[in-house]
Amino acid sequence: MTTKTLSKFFAVLILLSVLTSSCGMMATEAPTSTPQPTATATETLVPTATFTSTPTPRPTRTPNLTATQRIEDYQAETQKYFDLGYLQTTDGRFERYDNFTEEWAQLGWYRRWILDEGVKDFYMTAHLKWSSAYRNADVSGCGFFFASQENGDHYAVFLDRKEILFLNSDQTSGYSRRVGLTRGTGRVDFDNPADQPVEAEFTVIVNSGYVYVLVDGETVGEYTLSQSRVLTGALGVTLLSGTNADYGTRCEMTEIHAWIQE
Repeated sequence: MTTKTLSKFFAVLILLSVLTSSCGMMATEAPTSTPQPTATATETLVPTATFTSTPTPRPTRTPNLTATQRIEDYQAETQKYFDLGYLQTTDGRFERYDNFTEEWAQLGWYRRWILDEGVKDFYMTAHLKWSSAYRNADVSGCGFFFASQENGDHYAVFLDRKEILFLNSDQTSGYSRRVGLTRGTGRVDFDNPADQPVEAEFTVIVNSGYVYVLVDGETVGEYTLSQSRVLTGALGVTLLSGTNADYGTRCEMTEIHAWIQE
């Protein structure tokens, strides 16, 4: 074999050795893992089969009523609740909000619309008119929510045709639960809203962790809230659907107004 031939032979051997060595390193190198997306739950299960949907834009708020003719009526209403012991003071501001009409057809879900922020002690009143697309609908109706926090914590109070449904939505525990009665029955008795719309005056009063729910001027339930919960938060209206049929539950609110302690 000539020197030139030997040189070519050794060159080929060296090339093969390098390639074999590279392949060996590639085979033993640990694969790089690709980050996986984290699944995020968008609904929180509630024992009463109620869920909370994403809050939607708030209805328009009308200007403060301190200069209108309605102020005397609202002052008398506030004085009445103070005399009953439901308020600690009559010092506060009055707000009146635009009429509200919505319908919602998702069984066991409710939606919320913010009306005011940074509210703690208050009362809110409205004339409710609601109907149902299904005669055997689950608990459903119109209501108010309050103490709503950025993380989703809030309280919600609904007027059903048979009862007051008072929910405590606590995101730290991952579910919502009913708030138990301190006094009263929490019961009402209206006709079936599938036959014809049901109407009632609805008032929720919150005073230092105590809540009073009035229907047509009568107190039907008193409740005590946890002292460890933050009670200053957003305030608004809410709608609970009791059926998936057709329009579900339809809610109309008029004469919506609030007194907010300063």
